[in-house]
Amino acid sequence: MINISKPQIGAEEKQAVLEVLDSGIIAQGPRVKAFEEAFAAMCGVKYAIATASGTTALHLALLANGIGEGDEVITSSFTFIASANSILYVGAKPVFVDIDPETFNLDPAQIEKAVTPRTKAIMPVHLYGLCCDMDAIMASAEKHGLKVIEDACQSHGAEYKGRKTGSFGSGTFSLYPTKNITSGEGGMITTNDAAIDEKCRVVRQHGMRKRYYHDELGFNFRMTDIHAAIGLAQLQKLERFNEARRANAAYLNAHLKGVVAPKVPEGCRHVFHQYTIRVPDGRREALRAYLQEHGVGSEVYYPLPIHKQSFYVEELGYRNRLPETEKAAAEVLSLPVHPALSQADLETIVATVNEFMAKR
Repeated sequence: MINISKPQIGAEEKQAVLEVLDSGIIAQGPRVKAFEEAFAAMCGVKYAIATASGTTALHLALLANGIGEGDEVITSSFTFIASANSILYVGAKPVFVDIDPETFNLDPAQIEKAVTPRTKAIMPVHLYGLCCDMDAIMASAEKHGLKVIEDACQSHGAEYKGRKTGSFGSGTFSLYPTKNITSGEGGMITTNDAAIDEKCRVVRQHGMRKRYYHDELGFNFRMTDIHAAIGLAQLQKLERFNEARRANAAYLNAHLKGVVAPKVPEGCRHVFHQYTIRVPDGRREALRAYLQEHGVGSEVYYPLPIHKQSFYVEELGYRNRLPETEKAAAEVLSLPVHPALSQADLETIVATVNEFMAKR
């Protein structure tokens, strides 16, 4: 089976973990600090704050930006549910707008229609490793005095006009095993704002500025040195991993037939966390079955948009109509693109898709 994803763990990661175990400092310590500094440098920002997961990074970033009860945050419904749930965690309301059908990212033209007196932030989701249209989003944020909290959980190293994701507002990243780099489990917040940095660090550790003196309500959102050691080793390989993904995506783009391949807008550097095609004419599920039968993994990210999830409909009363989001959910299919793919794997993926699509 050619798997849809495959974490790239090598001798460097294993040795780094052994060194932490031998050091006796296993909880948050010097490796976390080193990982934060290296991650900030990668993103081109002053500060990075390590957390226990991408979800806790989103939660903490919202808290640090003062988002709370009764506020509204404009975001996409075409994403993993943690994006919206993190808004609920702080007592705010996710306000969903439709996506651009070519990029699958939040459509900036829809933002203006969604702004109300309660709107406090925009959460653009850089889906599949492609940066949103940040010029337009930042212009809307500046016009209305809104915070920008980037959900960059799938876009490590992606760029928009030479700037890395996570450098526009408060960035949030996931380090889950399927991501472009992993720490096993973990997250990261990036910012140039010293006040945001301090708030995140205090709330991350039970509201402590001084040990055992708790100034405010906080959480245990810390990362361990074991996870940070893995993340540090992975971060050194990020560019190599991303270039392999980009090369694999270029091969697929050049050879797949009968499907709609992903497009990369000018000025964007896509890092292909997922390589996502559209399958027309209602044939997606049949193609998935055909791929599975021929040893090629695939996945649908995401089959049911957040605004259609039962909790959001039945408990929260969402009744949105987002036609582009709903159309994408019915057509998208992600194919393997990870760095472990061989040339033979790529040829198999192409041949299998093309064989199916040629059967009319």
